[in-house]
Amino acid sequence: MFIARAAAIRPPGSILLQLGKRGAPRCQSSLVLLRLDLTTNGQPEGGALGILSAARQCRFQSTQPTSKKDSQHDPNRNGGGTRPRPQPVPLRQIPGLIGRIMWGSFRNIGSIFRGQSFKALFRQHPEEMVLGLLTLACAAAILVYVIQVYFTYFYSEQFTRYPEPVAKALRRALYYSNYKPDPKLALKYYKLALELCDELNLDPFSDDVMGIKIQLAAWLEKAHNHQNAANVLETLLGDCKRWVQVMEKTVKERSSSSALMLPGHPDDVPETLWGKRSRVLGKAVGISVKLADLYSDEHLVKPELAHERLLWAVETALGELRRRSVEGVKEAEGEWMSAEQIGATLESLGQSYEAKSQFHLALPLFFQALRLCQDQCHSAVLMNNIATSFAQHPILASGDAPVDAMTEPPNPSATPAERRASYLEAARRWASNANQHAAEPQGDKRTTECDSACAISLCNLADIASLTGDNAKARQLFEQAIAMCKKAGFEPGITQAEAGLRALSTSIP
Repeated sequence: MFIARAAAIRPPGSILLQLGKRGAPRCQSSLVLLRLDLTTNGQPEGGALGILSAARQCRFQSTQPTSKKDSQHDPNRNGGGTRPRPQPVPLRQIPGLIGRIMWGSFRNIGSIFRGQSFKALFRQHPEEMVLGLLTLACAAAILVYVIQVYFTYFYSEQFTRYPEPVAKALRRALYYSNYKPDPKLALKYYKLALELCDELNLDPFSDDVMGIKIQLAAWLEKAHNHQNAANVLETLLGDCKRWVQVMEKTVKERSSSSALMLPGHPDDVPETLWGKRSRVLGKAVGISVKLADLYSDEHLVKPELAHERLLWAVETALGELRRRSVEGVKEAEGEWMSAEQIGATLESLGQSYEAKSQFHLALPLFFQALRLCQDQCHSAVLMNNIATSFAQHPILASGDAPVDAMTEPPNPSATPAERRASYLEAARRWASNANQHAAEPQGDKRTTECDSACAISLCNLADIASLTGDNAKARQLFEQAIAMCKKAGFEPGITQAEAGLRALSTSIP
């Protein structure tokens, strides 16, 4: 047996690692051989540590080269024939092989913690033993954490709901999306997951399948591929619209089919045709709002398409509410969008009109969103939007502005200047209300949205004072807004207030 020493000269008490080279043992199965001889003055002591894990007996291969001829005539070598080529271990056996090796190694390691071995080792090498134990504890903790994260994420309910082939493709898609980014492989496995859903006849309008498409669009957006993300969502939105149209046509032709219980996931509550319609239509509204957000992004800049998607979302949401109030809720139809969801859709459309400088159309939407809002800090944000819209409201003929039907009837004989003054007064009142509502929440109820709404309300009040000619008050309010924004760390508010101060300085003769 030929054993290579780790070092020819070593100090007393050093740990010698003996590993086989050319004369290393050749095993018929998996083998881990690690032998540590604790030596003092070059002589082994009784506290030797040996770790040996092998499935069978091993033989040592000669270091002398053997000719092919000798190998063929040697009856003791490979049955008298040529030596067979080693076969690779199948991939599916690797986890079990590693597990057996680690189990055997840790079982033998445990023997050193019994009897005199551990005490002797600790007395002779206390620093090394402490370091080794700490390293072992850290390695075990990391291993447990990695295993926990792996099974918590990749074997959570979001994967186990799918058939195993689909779940496997999704795990790989998310791995190459989030953990080891590779766009080509991630896209490959997303497509594979969707193809497997079709092959396995999964419902394309189930939350599970639509969720894969929405996740694909979110990943494309994250990868700055905004146009393809919009294309994926547009396709899904079109499919949802067509399904709802076909369903409504089918129900009109055969009304009895509306109560049919549809098959679904075993863990879900069975749904009727009307229940599925509510779910698919609600999903379509959410997708349309997301498309509007994508089209408003600086990477696409398609405001007309964004406005069109928001308009359809608002009309659909309000139309469904109107239908339910008139026709009543169908059997097992389920709930429709919540008040907060409808309010957020109305607010988004109002902001779209505001970006187009159509403040007279934005005002009614902000009023409706405020009526549905239940959060005090966000209510202050909506009040600020109402104040801004009033301050920049165009002068229209009496009765032509949509807001006229929601407020006090205007004076038909009022001049444009008088109507302008009334709009500015309404803007001042709403900005003051916003400031009051934003300042009220305290403690845990107060959020950064409250601070920003409070600062913006001061800026709005300053702008209104400037428009009415009170520059001294405007300057005071702008300075208060700057101080509040600095305290809250609200940079956009600081920028707006400083711009207002510069505008005041240039307007003074």
